[in-house]
Order: sequence, then C-alpha cells, then structure tokens
Amino acid sequence: MTDSPTSASGDTTAELFRLRDFRFYISGRFLGTLAMLIQSVAVGWQVYDITESPLALGYVGLAQFLPIVLLTLPAGDIADRIDRRYIVAAAGLLEAAAAGWLIILTLTHTGDVTWFYAALALFGCARAFMAPASRSFVPLLVSAVQLPRAIAVSSSTFQVAVITGPAIGGGLYLFGPVLVYAVCAALFMMVTVAFLMIRTRPPIVQHAAATSAFARVTAGIAYMRRTPIVLGAISLDLFAVLLGGAVALLPIFARDILHVGPEGLGVMRSAPAVGAIVVNLLIIWRPLRKRTGHIMFACVALFGVATIIFGMSENFWLTLGALTIMGAADMVSVNIRSTLIPLATPQQMLGRVTAVEMLFIGASNELGEFESGITAAWFGTVPAVIIGGLGTLGVVGIWMWLFPDLRKVDKLSDVKPQQ
Repeated sequence: MTDSPTSASGDTTAELFRLRDFRFYISGRFLGTLAMLIQSVAVGWQVYDITESPLALGYVGLAQFLPIVLLTLPAGDIADRIDRRYIVAAAGLLEAAAAGWLIILTLTHTGDVTWFYAALALFGCARAFMAPASRSFVPLLVSAVQLPRAIAVSSSTFQVAVITGPAIGGGLYLFGPVLVYAVCAALFMMVTVAFLMIRTRPPIVQHAAATSAFARVTAGIAYMRRTPIVLGAISLDLFAVLLGGAVALLPIFARDILHVGPEGLGVMRSAPAVGAIVVNLLIIWRPLRKRTGHIMFACVALFGVATIIFGMSENFWLTLGALTIMGAADMVSVNIRSTLIPLATPQQMLGRVTAVEMLFIGASNELGEFESGITAAWFGTVPAVIIGGLGTLGVVGIWMWLFPDLRKVDKLSDVKPQQ
C-alpha cells in the first residue's frame, strides 16, 4: 500500500496532513457534506415555494430517509466486499446524477413535485451506500495513535460544512435553484475524483460460497452483540440521544419561554455546533490519552446535566451556555466512540459494524425528536426536557454497571478487535 499510515508515525496535526491519502479523504468528505447541505436548503425552499405545504417538506425528509433505513445494512456488507474507494466514487456520481435530475425538473416542472421526491430518493440511495464505505475508511489511512486526532479533524470539517453549507445554499438560491443544483453536481463529482485519488486499498473480504446474504448482512449486529465495548458504546449514545435530544423543542423555547423570536432560534440552533467545534479543536491540539472510558461516561452525564439546565432556564444566555455544553459533551463522546469502534472491530467487518452504528444512531436522532414531542404533549415542554436529562443520567449509571469493560478502557490505542 502506498502512503501507509506508518510512514508518518508522529502524532501531530502536521504529520497527519502529510499523509497524502488522508488529505484526499478529508477533502472528499468536506465537499460531499457541503454539497448535501447546500442542496437541502434549495430543495426545501423550492418544494415549499411550489406547494406551500408543510407536509410536502415532511415528504422531502422521508424520501431521503427511507432508502437510508432500508439500504444501510446491505451497504455495509458491500463495503466489506468491494473496494470502498469505488463505492464512494460511484455514490458520488449517483448524487451528481440526482442533482442533475433536479436541474431538469426545475427547468421543466409543471407544479407537481412527485418527481422531486423520486430524485431525492435516488440521492438517499447514494447516501446509504456512501456513508458506511467512507466512514470506515479513516482507520486505513492513519495509525491507531493518530486515529483520535484524525477523527477530530474529520468531525471539524463536518461541523464547518454544517455551519457554512446552508448559508452558501441560501446565497446561491438568490440566483435560482438551477445554479444551486449545478454547483452541487460539480461538488459531488469532485468527491468521486478525491476518493479515486486515494492509493490505499481497503481489504476485500472473501466469503465462503455457502454464506447467505442474510448472514453476511447481519454479521455486524452479531459481532456488536458479542463485543461488550462496541455494544456499550453504540447503545450508550443511542439511548442518551433518544432521551436527551431536545433540539426538536427549540422553537417552543425560543418563542414561548425565552421570547427571542426566529433570530434567537437561529443562534440557539448554532450553539451546540459551536461547542462541538471548540472541543474538536482541543482534541486536535491534545487528543485524549488516558481513562477514555471514564471520560466518555462523564461527558454523557454532563450532557444530561446540561439538558436539565437547558430545560429549567428562562434566561437566553444561560440557555445558550447549556446548549453549547451539550454540543461539547456530545462531541467528546462521539469522538471516543468513533475512535473506539474501528479499533475494536476487524477491518473485514468494519463496513457492516459501521452500518449498524449509523442505522442505530440515525434512528435514535429521528426517534429522539418524536420522543421529545410526545413527552412535551403529555407532561409539558419543560418537564419533558428535564425528564429526558434525568433519563440520560440514569442510562449512564446503568451502562457503567452493565458494561464494565467500556468503563475500564484506558488508552484507545490499546483497544484491539475481539478474536
């Protein structure tokens, strides 16, 4: 393999960016995320402009989410059996094709948005295959010692895209949706080029001829179930987000409790990202070295405490502080989980385990918003958030007892796959 991670053994950010393949990976990941968020702004605005229906916006999300739910596990199996570079490259071309389809629909639209949903479903299919292949790539490009810093750099580029993408999309939309989709198509094709430029070849798994497709696809779930630190890390994040995710209720807090209007709501939505970026920069500067298991549990507990403070706050600045801490604490947990799982998983299974992780965490985000809405309807907005925070603290205590191996993890670089 060219440009092996061992060729740059020093654990510094400069050494990390001297790795040619890592530079191409980060560039491709950033451009793909940026294009996705630019496109999401344009599609949402255009569909609502055509239909003037809030329900139509719900279908926009559903059209992209359903393919991801249905295809993520099979995509993880494919990521372990086909060169991941080619999977990401093909998915980038498919995303570019979806953007091109949106251009055609914009130029020929008749007021019916049904075909817009079809184009977005195609985009969702591409994302379902791209995500497991691209996310399981990082451990191939860097050493185990460099991995926490590499994950932090990758997360930082994602957060930068999250902040800048919608703003760029809104600005470009002033010149019409065709320009937006054309820019997105070009960016998606650049993702394809970036991953084809990577020289590191992922391992390809050869399965016995008798191995059924179902057994291959579910092997990631089976491995997770018999590996306590992997199961504990994924399920801890799942239940913490499920119980403590109060983002769906931010409009209620902004309008009815804090009385800060849409401008304040925008600032509140940005606060967790600010906390996440600050933490990522700190981890890039000084990666976590010891007692990472304890740190992970402590940060999830801090997330729960900050959630309770957010729920009780009637002061805008205190609310912003709590939301910022929530974003920071969550990012520490995400960094540890994103580093630990690749190290604890054999490379030949990483695509499938990553797919399981993505499916569970993605579902918890969606269900967490639903859970917040239901508990707010039953108990009221403030009690719902406080109950969620207390539930998160309860999960931390139970998981520390259920998964002692996860709690005892010291140096992440010492974590090895279960034989």
